[in-house]
Amino acid sequence: MRLSYLANAIGLIMIYIGIVILTPIAIALLTKDFYSIVPFITAGIISTVIGVCLRKFFPNASSVENLNDIKKTEALFVVAVSWIIFGIISGIPYLFYGINPVDAMFEATSGITTTGATIFTTFDYPKALFFWRSLTQWLGGLGIIVLFIAVLPQFAVAGRQMFFAEAPGPTEDKITPRIRNTASTLWGIYLIFTIIQTVLLMLAGMPLFDAVCNSFSTLAAGGFSPKANSTFDYHSNLITWIMTIFMFIAGSNFILWIRAFNQKKPSLFIKNEEFRLYLNLTVIFSLFIAASLIYSSGYSLFEALTHAFYQVASISTSTGSASVDFIKWDFTSQIILFIVMFMGACASSAGGGIKLTRWLIVFKTMKSEMVRILHPNAVFNVKIDNTIVPKDVIRQIIVFVFYYFAIFLVGAILISIIEQNVIVGLSTSITTLGNIGPGFTQAVGPMGNFDGLHIVSKIICIIYMLVGRLEIIPFLVMFQRDFWYVKES
Repeated sequence: MRLSYLANAIGLIMIYIGIVILTPIAIALLTKDFYSIVPFITAGIISTVIGVCLRKFFPNASSVENLNDIKKTEALFVVAVSWIIFGIISGIPYLFYGINPVDAMFEATSGITTTGATIFTTFDYPKALFFWRSLTQWLGGLGIIVLFIAVLPQFAVAGRQMFFAEAPGPTEDKITPRIRNTASTLWGIYLIFTIIQTVLLMLAGMPLFDAVCNSFSTLAAGGFSPKANSTFDYHSNLITWIMTIFMFIAGSNFILWIRAFNQKKPSLFIKNEEFRLYLNLTVIFSLFIAASLIYSSGYSLFEALTHAFYQVASISTSTGSASVDFIKWDFTSQIILFIVMFMGACASSAGGGIKLTRWLIVFKTMKSEMVRILHPNAVFNVKIDNTIVPKDVIRQIIVFVFYYFAIFLVGAILISIIEQNVIVGLSTSITTLGNIGPGFTQAVGPMGNFDGLHIVSKIICIIYMLVGRLEIIPFLVMFQRDFWYVKES
């Protein structure tokens, strides 16, 4: 890796993070909360100054040409470090409101990774902070690097390496030959959906500020809300269903949406294997939970369907918001929701988790291997949407899933020992690694918070949220000795 290239890219990103973090000042001015101007100006200055210094003190660090020549390992490093820096800078404003550094980093990381787990024990904070909290999720939903690729001409060429380093899916999906155009189009439809949801929530009776914050969090599959009990506090079935629909959209493939719009072919959704699986699993799991709620908890049919569909959409897309305290549900419903935690959203979505494309490929590979036992000389190809999946991609996906569960188990064991509670360990590990949010105990459940966890558990959670958002690959690569070979230029 070349230091001048790294300093150029990271410095540039830090400068623009410093600009973005000034956004909540507008809310502070509108609400005449002048104290809240200071935290965001401070964070913005720190980020901008460090970014300028990085580009100034390294030889040729401000050269656009060296960005165009960035290598894959360098792109992975830039993406990983950028997310860590984004988390640290995003956490600075929280310090001004009496939140300790670890908790500030936890809340900020939960925001940028769209996890939605919170340490807030009170919601008596200014609107500027809640706006920033939701905005970090919206920025993290499609990725800060993807955003900068879309708006910064300096990343016109280098953007390809960083685009796929930030969202290392099973296949390199793009809708235009130029990555910058792809990034711009993705953010365009993301913005359109956000505006539509905001308008619908306002028409349903939600205040403008709440509608904006909830739309930011929903389309990002994040889950943060300006209300302590999330969607439950609005006591509106209409709002609940609007949120459900847009959570489902957040977990779907945005590139598929763009193709369907461009080609004016809604049938592309039905033809897409991953979307069909996503839709079918959402419906099936929701109906099972609804039936269990009616039978075991005395819910009416409409209530059962409303909350079942909401929670399945929320957990499967890793949004993690709540329409009801599902910790109080019957055991069967909770077990189904726990299974949904491993489901994941679609590739090229705002959702987290393993991703359904990977599950499709894993199960099709298992099926082909079982058939091969009976017909050892036959040739079987794994196909997705009638396209053969290369064997090296299959191998990478199987390794990814193995590491995902291995990392999950390590976290579960460590947190279980620290907290002396197996359920807390299991649920906390998967909710942070999968960027889901709430766990399955009263303490870290949908109406609880993570404040009561030991400081070491919180640090593990911070690491897991970042690892889960980057989909493990950049994290694993950093453990290779060759990755750390550094030279000046």
